[in-house]
Amino acid sequence: MGEPMVAIRDLSKIYQQGEINVTALNRVSLDIQSGEFVVLMGPSGSGKSTLLHIIAGIDRASTGSVLVQGINVANLNESDLADWRNQNVGFVFQSFNLIPVLTAAENIELPLLLTALNRRQRRQQVEIALDLVGLRDRGNHRPDQLSGGQQQRVAIARALVTDPALLVADEPTGNLDAKSANDVLTILQGLSRDAGKTVIMVTHDPKAAVFGTRELHLEKGEIVA
Repeated sequence: MGEPMVAIRDLSKIYQQGEINVTALNRVSLDIQSGEFVVLMGPSGSGKSTLLHIIAGIDRASTGSVLVQGINVANLNESDLADWRNQNVGFVFQSFNLIPVLTAAENIELPLLLTALNRRQRRQQVEIALDLVGLRDRGNHRPDQLSGGQQQRVAIARALVTDPALLVADEPTGNLDAKSANDVLTILQGLSRDAGKTVIMVTHDPKAAVFGTRELHLEKGEIVA
């Protein structure tokens, strides 16, 4: 199978709340292969989102290592980490985090403003991303002119526009109706299966979990059978 896309070894995360140490992750070890669609499940406070955020370079571990495509994310300084995230990771969250005054296309273009692409190249990338989520005809619409499901598809397109190898999704269907949720999950599944993207998704919903290729359950900061 080759080297894993994500290699985690003895990963722990401890938060300090006053004089109390709270263990969010306890010596987690895990491999995720390129192209997998891994679903993280478990009760609230089990460490799902913490694990996702550490893999994506949003948070840092207390101990242990996280290698993504062979790069030890923990060794990057803040500036290099920000550059690495922009080039290698796409983020999709429960709240769509779209800028209300910008069109769908302009929201999608935002990550590309940090690259060396010129305006024409950026627009080409945006059009490709809109096509991938089935919204080519909605590029000039602002978020308040789109349904919740369409807004989340714009958020996915924004996550995709830099062509990252890794997509992380934290409860991406939490604010959606059943049909919109199914549409979003189908897109994520297709990106894994057809485009070779590695997708890691946190969810509480067993119906969402079936779209993945593998489920991992966490309890009290540990992966359980």
